[in-house]
Amino acid sequence: MSQARPCTSQLVLADTPNAVGWARRHTTDLLRRWQVPSDTIDTANLIVSELVTNAIRHTHADDEVSPYSPLSPVKAITLALWLERGRLVIFVQDNDRRPPVVKEVGEDAESGRGVFLVDALSEKWGYYYPPGAAGKVVWSELLIAGRDPRFRNDDGRGRSADNQGNAGRSYRDTPLVVARTLVALREL
Repeated sequence: MSQARPCTSQLVLADTPNAVGWARRHTTDLLRRWQVPSDTIDTANLIVSELVTNAIRHTHADDEVSPYSPLSPVKAITLALWLERGRLVIFVQDNDRRPPVVKEVGEDAESGRGVFLVDALSEKWGYYYPPGAAGKVVWSELLIAGRDPRFRNDDGRGRSADNQGNAGRSYRDTPLVVARTLVALREL
């Protein structure tokens, strides 16, 4: 019995603010070609937006120059997509060693929900430090064909064992925050 080969893609981008739009375009085009359902494409785009935005923001967090400035040093971030057996895994590698953290933010806060959304929308997510690399890889897994219990952990929430980003509250406890954030992201 032969198994289908996984669909894979890797895109290296400069860590400039326009990388978020290019990452979304690439994700949409590729997932359409792979015939992924449109609701999964929408969710994948939200996750890609958050992960790439965080990679850009936090890579430049200690820089004295804004990432919008032509004087800003340019580094690379990598977006990788992997589709196999009904699951899509999104990887974003950046140059920052600091781990991603789910933050508690107020309902009216305009930022700080990136990892919160990744946690809310992913079946599983986590991060790791690749050998010989300067930064980290943050990954998110989405199931394509509904909720498959084979990919869940014992906690029933589908979070990975190495996941460091658990704020203690579920996104289901704050539907208004998620709704406002999703509306704002769609307006981008």
